[in-house]
Amino acid sequence: MESRHTLAGHNIIKPMRITVRPVWRDEWDDAMALAWRTFMLFEASDYTPEGIKSFQDFITDTVLYRMFIMGEYQLFGAFDQNKIIGMISLRNRTHISLLFVDWKYHKLGVGRRLIEYVGDYVLNEEGYSRMTVNAAPYAVGFYHKVGFYDTDEEETNDGIRYTPMECVIKIHKN
Repeated sequence: MESRHTLAGHNIIKPMRITVRPVWRDEWDDAMALAWRTFMLFEASDYTPEGIKSFQDFITDTVLYRMFIMGEYQLFGAFDQNKIIGMISLRNRTHISLLFVDWKYHKLGVGRRLIEYVGDYVLNEEGYSRMTVNAAPYAVGFYHKVGFYDTDEEETNDGIRYTPMECVIKIHKN
């Protein structure tokens, strides 16, 4: 994916080549740090202190990391050169459990590209034609734009607010 963007508020336009691929073991901490930074910047205000702690406990859980190492929890990243700028994860083969894009790369198609990549993975590698997500309030509009629809009303669990959603995977031509 090639696109153009403005760097750090300057009117400097540079070509950007984004690659999406599975995250390597030594990139786990960078991916979770990106998730935490982005969560705190855009989503934490929608949550109670209990919800913020629940999210932090989830992304720092050693069991989750062990599941990733064993291949039971899939993690993919979007990279600008070698810097992780977005991440998406899957649990139970079809459920998006985390999706975050660095704020400097918002509105450039990175989130959409991650969804398409994971959709292709779920369809071609796992053999399923649907994906689900529990969308944070901040992300509901984005998920609607990329083809997800609500399957229930907003819920709250352990202080985490979310809307259950689903989509039928479309085949993407790269």
